[in-house]
Amino acid sequence: MTRNAFDDELDSLHHDLIRMGSKAKEQISACITALVDQDAKLAQKIIDDDDIVDGMEIDIEERCVKLIARQQPLASDLRRIFTSIKIVTDLERIADHAVDIAKITLKLKPLIDIPRAAEIVQDMIRVSLESYIKLDINMAETIHKKDDEIDALYKQVFSELLVLMMQDPKKINQSTQFLFVFKYLERIADHCTNICEWTVYLMTGDYKDLND
Repeated sequence: MTRNAFDDELDSLHHDLIRMGSKAKEQISACITALVDQDAKLAQKIIDDDDIVDGMEIDIEERCVKLIARQQPLASDLRRIFTSIKIVTDLERIADHAVDIAKITLKLKPLIDIPRAAEIVQDMIRVSLESYIKLDINMAETIHKKDDEIDALYKQVFSELLVLMMQDPKKINQSTQFLFVFKYLERIADHCTNICEWTVYLMTGDYKDLND
């Protein structure tokens, strides 16, 4: 493989990673819409579409391995390939949590309002992908503020639902399921933070915990 062909393949991987990120973001938006609107048909589509994201992850990982095998990459190339593998793993798990929320949607009727948390998480996906696309370290390092917002909101909802369950034991099952929804959103926020950390690593060669 010539250097030009190698660079073209790296660019292709980059574009496919962004496409996978857009699909994961779309899944999150759809699962929240399905939950709020109690749209069982949309929830089932999210579950069915999970294979698409899984296929993207497998394809990108396999191409990364082949690139390393075909040519002796420079240190910067290896960081880019390694970062791609790490990011697609986080994106696949983000999409998995969208499926988790969709599955809960099929079981529940609305109990509480969660669009605020979903909006923060969707913005975190945008920031994490945009910081990677632009290789913007300053943008990547802002992610911890939004992650703190999600953590605080989760604690607040946890307390509110705990009180609700104590007051009305009949709502324990639904309240527990909604706690799972918030926990999945919190985990998605963590994966977005991971993506930003890998972007910083890509640019500096040093891994930095952005939650410190």
